[in-house]
Amino acid sequence: MFVSDCRRDFYERIVSQRVLLLVASDVDALCACKILQALFQCDHVQYTLVPVSGWQELETAFLEHKDQFKYFVLINCGANVDLLEILQPEEDTFFFVCDSHRPINVVNVYNETQIKLLVKPDDDLDVPAYDDIFRDEEEEEEESEAESDGSEPSDKRRRFEEEVIERTMKRRQRREWEARRREILFDYEQYEYHGTSSAMVMFDLAWMMSKDLNDMLWWAIVGLTDQWVQDKITQMKYVTDIGILQRHVSRHNHRNEDEENSLSIDCMRIAFEYDLRLALYQHWSLYESLCNTSYTSANLKLWSVQGQKRLQEFLADMGLPLKQVKQKFNSMDITLKENLKEMIEESASKFGMKDLRVQTFSIHFGFKNKFLASDIVYATASLMESIEKEGPETTNFIKALDSLSRGNLDKLHQGLDLAKKQLRAIQQTVASCICTNLVISQGPFLYCSLMEGTPDVRLFSKPVSLCLLSKYLLKSFVCSTKNKRCKLLPLIMAAPMDVEQGTVIMVGIPPETESSDKKNFFGRAFEKAAESTNSRTLHNHFDMSIIELKTEDRSKFLDALISLLS
Repeated sequence: MFVSDCRRDFYERIVSQRVLLLVASDVDALCACKILQALFQCDHVQYTLVPVSGWQELETAFLEHKDQFKYFVLINCGANVDLLEILQPEEDTFFFVCDSHRPINVVNVYNETQIKLLVKPDDDLDVPAYDDIFRDEEEEEEESEAESDGSEPSDKRRRFEEEVIERTMKRRQRREWEARRREILFDYEQYEYHGTSSAMVMFDLAWMMSKDLNDMLWWAIVGLTDQWVQDKITQMKYVTDIGILQRHVSRHNHRNEDEENSLSIDCMRIAFEYDLRLALYQHWSLYESLCNTSYTSANLKLWSVQGQKRLQEFLADMGLPLKQVKQKFNSMDITLKENLKEMIEESASKFGMKDLRVQTFSIHFGFKNKFLASDIVYATASLMESIEKEGPETTNFIKALDSLSRGNLDKLHQGLDLAKKQLRAIQQTVASCICTNLVISQGPFLYCSLMEGTPDVRLFSKPVSLCLLSKYLLKSFVCSTKNKRCKLLPLIMAAPMDVEQGTVIMVGIPPETESSDKKNFFGRAFEKAAESTNSRTLHNHFDMSIIELKTEDRSKFLDALISLLS
């Protein structure tokens, strides 16, 4: 059921209990987790944190801990499946689910006792009515029995005939109801999409309890920015949520100019920015950032010789010397940096890049350190999916979680370096896929498969990196192709997952159009195609549109998808 008052029905119920936190492996979930950890610290709540990257880990963690804990908090996992069916918990176990995955499973919505959903009331959910989905069991079992009351045989026969007609009518009504139920559920569950960021939901809780700190606000901003960077929400939703957070930023970072109230320069302060849509440009060179940001790279077609020329023309139009552009941003001439945003925006619109500036927030720690929210997202995601082996599986999760604290700037800088490597790898892979025509139109969708032995292919066996690559590739392909029909198609991308076991990881992403509502139909399509061909697939990811598949079954699985979507 939906929780109407998070403070009363969620926080005050768990504050005196031992709690198990199950947190998914994405930046928004990490930020929501940091906010909740800070609240728990204020109130001395005992909790255990377990990172889970898929359904299997979630089940294992639950089985391991179900005897010690009765209260479970799930962050960015658990809303879009029937939790009670998967976990089979005892009746005195309670789940509090804060998850941005939509649609929410109807059994979770209508379970009054064990499942509590922490969802913002203004999220447009369109949940089907209870009576359309569930019928009471008494109704089904109600079979009127013929009573023999010693009356005339003709009366008996008439009554028996009436009962037969009534029973037949009931059966027909039931069949009609079931057909309508299947239709309603299909319409409701057909598309997968994302609601309000979990970090924002947790920040709302902190704000309601008057325990919101500037740090928590920053984590909420990073959670929202993660949804935007990963292309999970529409531009409209992003701008609306930015507006909500901007009011909190004004409240927390308001400074009077007089001497007594001025903040120490070492303090952390957050500011609203109308900044450039260039990845990590303040920690890189402007040239590298232009080359490795999907928006500029796709619009200028940088994988071609012609595109490289256009980049030189673009820089010349701004009047920026190559020597300045190719050195670290921090070392650039200060007079150039002062008007840089305006110069770039003016030239970008001449080159067809009208949306090069975007609303976002920045954070300052003293004089030296300034970061944009998107810098933190790239750094944290790269730490979480780092392929450098350093101890147990959870090491990356803990590192990524630590990098969000302002006391761990060294970890954040390490993440920024990894993010640069990742962005370079993505851009090089996109260029080689387009130059060697690896993106093929399969009819209802585009398909691209990375071969074993491709540079950086190990990086793309991780879901977030593969999704980023797919989105960058589709943007670039749409800009490069002349075929109008192909511009409107979704993309399926496959990469080797585990060579020894012979598995590939596959992700489906919706079409790249201006009016795209970011709704993804591949989750259901993958399930049906796997079912109809008996393909050996593993639906282990919290995003239904990411699956693992045996390499030998790939061709029959794709054939089934083509016939299903045609």
